Amino acid sequence: MYAPQEDTALLSAALADEPLAPGAAVLDVGTGSGALALAAARRGGRVTAVDVSRRAVCAARLNALRAGLPVRVLRGNLFEPVRGRSFDLVLANPPYVPAPGAHRPPRGAARAWDAGGDGRLVLDRICHEAPGMLRPGGVLLLVQSALSDPGRTVDCLRSAGLKAAVTQRQRIAFGPVLRTRVEWLRERGLLSPDESEEELVVIRAEQPV
Repeated sequence: MYAPQEDTALLSAALADEPLAPGAAVLDVGTGSGALALAAARRGGRVTAVDVSRRAVCAARLNALRAGLPVRVLRGNLFEPVRGRSFDLVLANPPYVPAPGAHRPPRGAARAWDAGGDGRLVLDRICHEAPGMLRPGGVLLLVQSALSDPGRTVDCLRSAGLKAAVTQRQRIAFGPVLRTRVEWLRERGLLSPDESEEELVVIRAEQPV
């Protein structure tokens, strides 16, 4: 299960800036501990949270119960549990860290961060599927690393007809996972020799009315 870290805080700040009507339908994809789902529920959203991890689903349900918030938590792969539904707001903090051995699917805890050789194993799926989950005027808020090509995410979402742009950026020190991959990332050309920080970005994409 993915514990809340800097990317969760950055996406939470973007959520705080987003207008949210009472009763708005909100989907939190890859909810982890449920931090973002709970933040949306506190603002009056009707929140559905999804995660592929059984442990994450249990944790999110327990955290919602403790907070006294009505969050519906479902287990499943990305949008599978909510096919046929649409939402006013979709929140996504997917795995986005480029990983060696991309031919092997991530297992265990690594599913929360490893995302193939280019970091886009899940991002590309979100870009392809999220537009169909948004109501007219609906918004997708997504956080990712600059290592996994935010420009490609923006282009994909625009190609799907959404108005998309990077709205927030933050530089952070390398975490434990990236510290073990610095040389590999430099060999791949994803890091320059003098880089010692990772840039996180929030992308906002809106379905035209």
